[in-house]
Amino acid sequence: MPYAAITYDVKPGHEAEITEIFSHFKRADTPVLRDEAGEEAGRLLGTAVFIKDGLLVRVIHYEGDIKDVGRHMSRQPGVHILEEKLKPYLASPRDTGTPEAFQRHFAGSLMHCISQLSAPAPGAAG
Repeated sequence: MPYAAITYDVKPGHEAEITEIFSHFKRADTPVLRDEAGEEAGRLLGTAVFIKDGLLVRVIHYEGDIKDVGRHMSRQPGVHILEEKLKPYLASPRDTGTPEAFQRHFAGSLMHCISQLSAPAPGAAG
């Protein structure tokens, strides 16, 4: 089950305000991901958000294709509320106002994964 990380360039010194914004984040209406045809294609398993100085990173644990994660999140009202509240704290403006713009920004914010290790499943030979 893969992980992905996306970055946000934020203004340093606003960690408390940004933490407050994320503490009220409205979760996705469903963890089920759908492909372009609307067929079930995976699941969101969890997320975590980290901040230090001018860098905020959201780590996403999912099953399926990362493009389906971006599509799914682009349609979530809570994501758009969060994006609007973050605007004053962003060091680099970003266009996420429409699902298409959000998906472009999401794809451009993905960090390159250089290593991912998981524990073997219980009972698996290792």
